[in-house]
Amino acid sequence: MYYEPEHFLDRDAAAGRLLGHARLLLKLARRFEAIAPAGLRHAARVANYKSGKIVIHTENGAVASKLRQMSQRLCDELSKGGAECIEMEVKVQPRPILYQSITSTEKPLSAKACGALEATRNSLPNGPLRDALDKLLTRAIKRE
Repeated sequence: MYYEPEHFLDRDAAAGRLLGHARLLLKLARRFEAIAPAGLRHAARVANYKSGKIVIHTENGAVASKLRQMSQRLCDELSKGGAECIEMEVKVQPRPILYQSITSTEKPLSAKACGALEATRNSLPNGPLRDALDKLLTRAIKRE
């Protein structure tokens, strides 16, 4: 017979408290999305709730500043939804960008730049700097 994961979580006291807190956070998140202004609700999210203090993470400082200005009104509205909200802490915490590939771009050296680097290399005595310039000139992509 198949049992939902909640079936097992409800049986353990510690897991039950965790599940209860998760349900409360989900309820607060839905309530916050309903009462937050349209321009701000997608750039902010409920992060935590403890002892009447709700923590909101925002994507940037402008949204955080606006939510701080509105914090008392938002707390009052969130309190009407069930959970007591005394204080609101707003933090800037950008969402991680998943699956973003950063590709390097090829930046070829011009003939003038290659000439200047070769002249500099030729004027240097044998040593680490000359070796580094040799390596750079060997590996560099040259613009034609």
